Amino acid sequence: MSYRSERPGPSTASNSLRILEIVAQLGTGTTAKEITDALKMPPATAYRMLNALVGDEYLARTSDLRGFALGHALSGLITAATPPTVPTAARKVVEEFRSGKRFAVHLVMFRNASLRVGDEDPDYPLQSTFEMLRYPHASAAGKLMLASLGDAASPLPGGPLMKLTQHTITDRRQLEESLVAVRFNGEASDINELEQGSATLALPVRMPHGPIGAAICLSGPSDRFASICEHAEPARELSSRLAPFLF
Repeated sequence: MSYRSERPGPSTASNSLRILEIVAQLGTGTTAKEITDALKMPPATAYRMLNALVGDEYLARTSDLRGFALGHALSGLITAATPPTVPTAARKVVEEFRSGKRFAVHLVMFRNASLRVGDEDPDYPLQSTFEMLRYPHASAAGKLMLASLGDAASPLPGGPLMKLTQHTITDRRQLEESLVAVRFNGEASDINELEQGSATLALPVRMPHGPIGAAICLSGPSDRFASICEHAEPARELSSRLAPFLF
């Protein structure tokens, strides 16, 4: 007896993404019929998924209730997936500051309680980019961001904090104590916490009305951290010059 192997149909998640894609292509006012026709999807299935997407605010009904538009819940996904835009004038100011320095100078942006690399030092590239973006408790930029949030725990995963090196803070109470110090000092640091042998000092770049929107990160070997910190005040001046270009 032979058995015919059947290719599985699209998953619920796949169908949801296909619906969003059709609404994005056809624009505001896309009707349910246009969606079912485009995707060759049974109307009952389409209506069930449309209602779910509206409920989760990935889609919104138009004012006449005849069609659909992309919902505001997608904005966070789009923002997260899109690299931050750093104006040429801002990059130029950072590049001028880098000139002659024997350590890295990176610009890291804060977006929706997450970190994004805005301008990486081309002469001293980031070595632990994934870890910095994924585990904010372990990096200077991440601790600066966490300290600026009303609920510092919100960007952190549940369960134990990831231990990247023997110096990484994994106790949540100890982390909160360090964030109190960050708020008081107006700067954050990590020494061998994100990467063994590396250290970073992060200075805030504030938005016009006060919140921190980015960080200037001075990074180098951990045994040279003291000399890196000697450039903290010029870096603060840099952050003040940068703010009008970024925000």
